[in-house]
Amino acid sequence: MMAGYSITEPVASGWLDVGEDNAIYWEEAGNPKGVPALILHGGPGSGFSPSMRRFFDPARYRIIGFDQRGCGRSTPHASGEGVDFSVNTTAHLLRDIEQLRLHFGVDKWVIYGMSWGVTLGLAYAQTHLDRVAAMVFAGVTSTRKREIDWMYRDVAPLFPEQWERFRAGVPPETPADRMVHAYNDLMFDADPEIRAKAARDFHDWDNVTVSVNVQEGRASDGADPARMLARGRIVTHYFRNVGWLEEGQLLRGAGALKGIPGVLVQGRVDLQGPLLTAWELSKAWPGVRLEVIDGAGHSSGDAGMAEAIVAALDEFAGAD
Repeated sequence: MMAGYSITEPVASGWLDVGEDNAIYWEEAGNPKGVPALILHGGPGSGFSPSMRRFFDPARYRIIGFDQRGCGRSTPHASGEGVDFSVNTTAHLLRDIEQLRLHFGVDKWVIYGMSWGVTLGLAYAQTHLDRVAAMVFAGVTSTRKREIDWMYRDVAPLFPEQWERFRAGVPPETPADRMVHAYNDLMFDADPEIRAKAARDFHDWDNVTVSVNVQEGRASDGADPARMLARGRIVTHYFRNVGWLEEGQLLRGAGALKGIPGVLVQGRVDLQGPLLTAWELSKAWPGVRLEVIDGAGHSSGDAGMAEAIVAALDEFAGAD
């Protein structure tokens, strides 16, 4: 059984109108008078899961999670027809977080982010330094082009069988460094069967590198088609635009985080967010602590990851 606390039921939930015809779904759990904490899920577009609350002591934390634009129970769902993706960008998500903070009457909160949630958390903290009490990040990413190229090109030699199938899902003339663009185009094709196949193929490749153990069979078997399409569309939309971030922007800005305590929990063999980014961030963010978990990959379920995340969040349960 994975380390952590019992997953408590939410004490409140609902939708917050954030403008541009978007409403984000949120849940609040734990102690309403506890230390406010915000969970930033990965993907982008993976959606919030109640299991993410297991890292927080429900007696000491006021735990707030939400589905970012277009995914989970937020509306409109990115799998739908005619959804306006021009209003689903990093800048829009940062504004949504601030609207959530104001909605809950929070002055400062502890932020936990995983994978893409790390990128979003860093961008938020560097924009709103006075609203962050502490941060715990796992599976560190900063959404640089070099990181995206790694996931959708450079890691291929480690998984030749799966790469061959992923490569075959796009037109043969597609350059290796345009895979994300090609899949994004396919997931907006007029033919629903083409969209669905592209979503399955992309989902399968993304799941190859999540854990240190290669998954048997295809991850798309039995997965929800609408969720796969929404996530695939959002991921490729963000990554083809490199998160609307300048290359290395978040690492260059990390010096401003001095005085904000933080812990980086990183699997040594993380193939979706290689250790190098966490290492570079630990050098750029004064006072942050990097904990490297030997034998662990990108999944919080890998041995040692959950224990380290829980311990780090326990440290900040008195943060203000």
